Amino acid sequence: MEASLIGFAALMVLILARVPLGIAMAIVGVVGFALVQQVTYGNPRGWSISLNMVASTAFDTGLAYGLSVVPLFLLMGNLITESGMSKQLYRAANAFLGHFKGGLALATVVSCGAFSAVCGSSMATSATMAKVAMPSMREYKYSDGLATGAIAAGGSLGILIPPSVILVVYGLMTETDIGKLFIAGLIPGIIGILLYMVAVIVTVRLKPESGPAGARSSWKERLISLKGVWGINLIFIIVMGGIYAGIFTPTEAAGIGASGAFLIAMFSGKLSAKMMYRSLSNAARTTAMLFFLVIGALIFSNFINMTGMPMMLRDWVVEQGFSLFMVLVILIAIYLLLGCALESMSMILLTVPVFYPMVQAMGMDLIWFGILVVVVTEISLITPPVGMNVFVLRGVVPDVKLSTIFRGVVPFWLADILRLVMIASIPSLSLLLPNSLG
Repeated sequence: MEASLIGFAALMVLILARVPLGIAMAIVGVVGFALVQQVTYGNPRGWSISLNMVASTAFDTGLAYGLSVVPLFLLMGNLITESGMSKQLYRAANAFLGHFKGGLALATVVSCGAFSAVCGSSMATSATMAKVAMPSMREYKYSDGLATGAIAAGGSLGILIPPSVILVVYGLMTETDIGKLFIAGLIPGIIGILLYMVAVIVTVRLKPESGPAGARSSWKERLISLKGVWGINLIFIIVMGGIYAGIFTPTEAAGIGASGAFLIAMFSGKLSAKMMYRSLSNAARTTAMLFFLVIGALIFSNFINMTGMPMMLRDWVVEQGFSLFMVLVILIAIYLLLGCALESMSMILLTVPVFYPMVQAMGMDLIWFGILVVVVTEISLITPPVGMNVFVLRGVVPDVKLSTIFRGVVPFWLADILRLVMIASIPSLSLLLPNSLG
């Protein structure tokens, strides 16, 4: 236990010294693994064993079939982003909702949810929708707080509504069915969209001037606007419907989704050599970054597991007789605190290897726990002082102060807390659909 605590302390020091997380976890994992082998087990070949562990971890991770879903879904999201489908989504949502008070913010939340369903990246959703929605909301004199809050919060849905890279990583770390994790995220994701819409409505009721009504569209204009979103709807139905029906695996679904995005971009006339280069290069860079993070996390996890910390923590909790509710409250509090200092992927990689043996021993379903963890990490995306979505949005609209954006996300943050309580209290919200798969 002492070795693992020293390891976590050393990792925090390296993170505060601005060492990239993947490198920091790999350094602590390699050194810790070697020293534990030498000091605890008296093995003089500790360093040699540690370096062999690094080589095998990197090799096995690079060849992991499950992780092949990551570059394919990233490519699908990049193709959809580059082909301008975000504008068509916003136009369709605005046609149906824009004439209500706060309607442009409601349209932003809905289009963010729909876009994230085929993008899979919270930060990409926030950056893309900011360019699309912000000009319209400024034209109708929306307050910067409501406008940016709706975009930042709506973008956070990207890590829960499938396809989700974080759910893929969680599934691989806990050996949980990725297809069932994807399906489990649907109902909580829809609840998130509905609660965000409620947050907009309440905000506008309290401050009517913050979200004036926009122009009303005719039914003809509304029906025409739907023609532009058939591609995204078709991809989502094929990918998620195929997984739910057991027609293909998540990896096969990712390949089909990427191919579908390519065909839609081609038939819409948006495909070009430059677009393909940007899509492929962005997907490759993000994939390399994620694989480096995962390899570093697995090296660090091997060190932590060798110290026996997860098993000791599990045994201690069981011996103390803590109820599952008490453990959940403590874990949620820990995640909320970590969210003030770490971004979402970092939290998943650092904490899941330590916590999941404990919750599994207490009889908690790992799919339910995974959705809970992802919802908490969603909250971290709009929680100060890190709030990655807020900083991404600040880069797109540099004339808006960070304090204004953080104030704007408060109603959405409260909606997220309510959703977290609902998912923790009613496990069937997460488990209903995956359990129906058998």
